Amino acid sequence: MAEAFDPYRDALVVEEATVWPNGSFGLEEEARRRVERALHAEASQAADLEYVRLPTGFRRQVRVTPADVERILGSAVAAKEPPSGVSPDDG
Repeated sequence: MAEAFDPYRDALVVEEATVWPNGSFGLEEEARRRVERALHAEASQAADLEYVRLPTGFRRQVRVTPADVERILGSAVAAKEPPSGVSPDDG
Protein backbone atom coordinates (compact mmCIF):
# COMPACT_ATOMS: atom_id res chain seq x y z
CA MET A 1 0.00 0.00 0.00
CA ALA A 2 1.48 3.32 -1.09
CA GLU A 3 2.11 5.90 1.58
CA ALA A 4 2.98 9.57 1.53
CA PHE A 5 6.60 10.56 2.08
CA ASP A 6 7.18 11.05 5.80
CA PRO A 7 10.31 13.04 6.72
CA TYR A 8 10.22 11.74 10.32
CA ARG A 9 10.13 8.07 9.35
CA ASP A 10 12.53 8.67 6.47
CA ALA A 11 15.10 10.05 8.91
CA LEU A 12 14.87 6.72 10.75
CA VAL A 13 15.40 4.52 7.67
CA VAL A 14 17.98 1.79 8.32
CA GLU A 15 17.24 -0.36 5.24
CA GLU A 16 16.25 0.32 1.65
CA ALA A 17 14.38 -2.13 -0.58
CA THR A 18 13.34 -1.80 -4.20
CA VAL A 19 10.60 -3.98 -5.66
CA TRP A 20 10.60 -4.40 -9.44
CA PRO A 21 7.74 -5.86 -11.48
CA ASN A 22 8.34 -9.02 -13.51
CA GLY A 23 10.46 -8.11 -16.50
CA SER A 24 11.87 -4.99 -14.84
CA PHE A 25 10.73 -2.93 -17.83
CA GLY A 26 13.39 -4.65 -19.93
CA LEU A 27 16.12 -2.56 -18.33
CA GLU A 28 19.75 -3.61 -18.14
CA GLU A 29 21.40 -3.90 -14.74
CA GLU A 30 23.11 -0.48 -14.90
CA ALA A 31 19.84 1.28 -15.74
CA ARG A 32 18.09 -0.56 -12.90
CA ARG A 33 20.78 0.56 -10.45
CA ARG A 34 20.42 4.14 -11.71
CA VAL A 35 16.65 4.05 -11.15
CA GLU A 36 17.06 2.53 -7.68
CA ARG A 37 19.63 5.14 -6.63
CA ALA A 38 17.43 7.98 -7.88
CA LEU A 39 14.30 6.64 -6.19
CA HIS A 40 15.96 6.29 -2.81
CA ALA A 41 17.87 9.58 -3.10
CA GLU A 42 14.59 11.42 -3.80
CA ALA A 43 12.13 9.20 -1.95
CA SER A 44 9.57 12.00 -1.83
CA GLN A 45 9.23 11.66 -5.63
CA ALA A 46 8.58 7.89 -5.65
CA ALA A 47 5.13 6.94 -6.93
CA ASP A 48 4.75 3.90 -4.64
CA LEU A 49 6.46 4.22 -1.27
CA GLU A 50 6.01 2.23 1.92
CA TYR A 51 7.69 2.37 5.34
CA VAL A 52 8.02 -0.98 7.09
CA ARG A 53 8.58 -0.86 10.86
CA LEU A 54 11.68 -2.70 12.06
CA PRO A 55 12.99 -3.13 15.62
CA THR A 56 15.74 -0.58 14.90
CA GLY A 57 13.93 1.90 12.63
CA PHE A 58 12.22 1.64 9.25
CA ARG A 59 12.79 -0.01 5.89
CA ARG A 60 11.95 2.29 2.98
CA GLN A 61 10.36 0.09 0.33
CA VAL A 62 9.82 1.52 -3.13
CA ARG A 63 7.87 -0.30 -5.83
CA VAL A 64 9.11 0.83 -9.23
CA THR A 65 6.34 2.09 -11.51
CA PRO A 66 6.34 3.09 -15.18
CA ALA A 67 5.95 6.71 -14.02
CA ASP A 68 9.17 6.45 -11.98
CA VAL A 69 11.12 4.96 -14.90
CA GLU A 70 9.75 7.59 -17.28
CA ARG A 71 10.68 10.42 -14.91
CA ILE A 72 14.20 9.12 -14.33
CA LEU A 73 15.20 7.59 -17.68
CA GLY A 74 12.73 9.01 -20.20
CA SER A 75 9.47 7.83 -21.72
CA ALA A 76 10.89 5.43 -24.32
CA VAL A 77 12.21 3.05 -21.64
CA ALA A 78 8.91 2.58 -19.78
CA ALA A 79 7.17 1.65 -23.03
CA LYS A 80 9.20 -1.60 -23.18
CA GLU A 81 7.19 -3.23 -20.37
CA PRO A 82 4.41 -5.50 -21.64
CA PRO A 83 0.91 -5.03 -20.19
CA SER A 84 0.33 -6.58 -16.78
CA GLY A 85 -0.06 -10.35 -16.93
CA VAL A 86 1.57 -10.65 -20.36
CA SER A 87 5.02 -12.16 -20.59
CA PRO A 88 7.42 -11.08 -23.35
CA ASP A 89 7.31 -14.66 -24.70
CA ASP A 90 3.52 -14.61 -25.26
CA GLY A 91 4.09 -12.83 -28.61
